[in-house]
Amino acid sequence: MSVSEEKLSAIAAQLKKGVAPSRETVRTFLLWFDAERRGYNVIRRVRGALKRHGLSTSPDFEYTWLDGTIGFIAAPAVSTPSVASSGAASPDPTFRIGRLDAANKTPVFVKPDSTLAQAVTVMLTNDFSQLPVMTGPRDLKGIISWKTIGSRLALKRPCLNVRDAMEPAQVVSVDESLFDAIAKIASHDYVLVQAPDKSFTGIVTASDFNFQFQALAEPFLLVGEIENGLRGILHQKFSLKELEEAKAPGDDGRTIESPSDLTLGEYVRLIEPEKRWKKLRIEIDRVEFLARLNRVREVRNDVMHFDPDGLDPADLVFLREFAQFLKRLRDVGAV
Repeated sequence: MSVSEEKLSAIAAQLKKGVAPSRETVRTFLLWFDAERRGYNVIRRVRGALKRHGLSTSPDFEYTWLDGTIGFIAAPAVSTPSVASSGAASPDPTFRIGRLDAANKTPVFVKPDSTLAQAVTVMLTNDFSQLPVMTGPRDLKGIISWKTIGSRLALKRPCLNVRDAMEPAQVVSVDESLFDAIAKIASHDYVLVQAPDKSFTGIVTASDFNFQFQALAEPFLLVGEIENGLRGILHQKFSLKELEEAKAPGDDGRTIESPSDLTLGEYVRLIEPEKRWKKLRIEIDRVEFLARLNRVREVRNDVMHFDPDGLDPADLVFLREFAQFLKRLRDVGAV
């Protein structure tokens, strides 16, 4: 029996006895399944295991912070239209700002009566552009930044203490939609993230957002580049009849007029037969190429899942290398 099956079986037994199982971080929970992130296939496998044991997680493991904790509860015995495949009520799939690492790192702060020199030292030491002004974890007074400090000094206003250079802070709930927060961060360069208990759990800056979207955008761009490269390889090599035959079974209603109307899986079906492969006139190994193309198809599922955990580093390297491989084929005139 696998580690995940053993642990879930034990948790189900505890719940039947009325014993509350210990909470786990999402990261630890994923390790039970030999996984480090929540890709499409991992989520499907985890939900299947939970369903087999009549369990669910609270909050849902898919939609909470990777290092946040989850509890285990018994799933409803009877499914209804509003019940998810795991047996639990269908979770809200909105991407919340609370899923970002930066939103879960307790912010460093200074007090209003701290000297400006102390605040500047903290900002320089930590490479901060902003610094919350607080008297406690729930008592926010404002925020100072290089902008607020510079504007006051430029106007020759007295600026000895932090309170002399602070301004009202921008605050969002930990449950704020990631995309709703974009406008606020674009306007103010940061937002402070507040938990339901009114404590401040983190500060998300424009730099954090840029890094997050770069991590999310690169796989999308690479998949798009690969798909465009494959279309170039397949262009005008096959008849409409051959393209139609590559279409997935049971999808008769879709019209196929060019390779761009096919999916990645259908590209594999199209060129898998050796007689069709020969039409490409590329002197590379067919089996190896198809194996890599199949892997692109699998990785694409994770990419389109749009998980803030980011793509597995090995898969990202693979996409980069395959995109470069297709480029080299074009550069040497092979396609």
